[in-house]
Amino acid sequence: MLIVFIGPPGAGKGTQCRRLVDLLDIPHLSTGEMLRAVMEQDTALSRYVASYINAGKLAPDHLVMRIVSQKVKSPDCTNGALFDGFPRTMVQAQMLDDLLVELKRPLDVVLELQVPDEVLIDRLLKRAKIDGRADDNDATIRERLRVFHDQTKPLVQYYSKQGK
Repeated sequence: MLIVFIGPPGAGKGTQCRRLVDLLDIPHLSTGEMLRAVMEQDTALSRYVASYINAGKLAPDHLVMRIVSQKVKSPDCTNGALFDGFPRTMVQAQMLDDLLVELKRPLDVVLELQVPDEVLIDRLLKRAKIDGRADDNDATIRERLRVFHDQTKPLVQYYSKQGK
């Protein structure tokens, strides 16, 4: 089973995925966590990724797709995966469609989580204090929400047209 979670930062995508991992016996693929893991390294790539993430921007589509593609093709994803934070752009959605056609694996369902922006801002500022995430400050949060509404929210209609 392949499931995509669409929702703004702080909507609870990761929380819901963690709840479903054991129930469905499929892995939780968080592109945010994967990209933060890359950022922890001391490499040119980590600095490149950090320049996007710390500014509230989305990492380049080709980079994110490379990471996701490798993971989806791995043995632990044979029975499916929960996509948390991917796809985030129309290009990524189309690239995922192409990958799944190549693998002869359909996307089963897309779930949208909806939370008002002001609730998200409060939630993310609290998370910043608890987790110490550099990308959870007021200016970056507002930029991430703007990017979500501009680039990710249109995916709801895209997947609705597909009956997902």
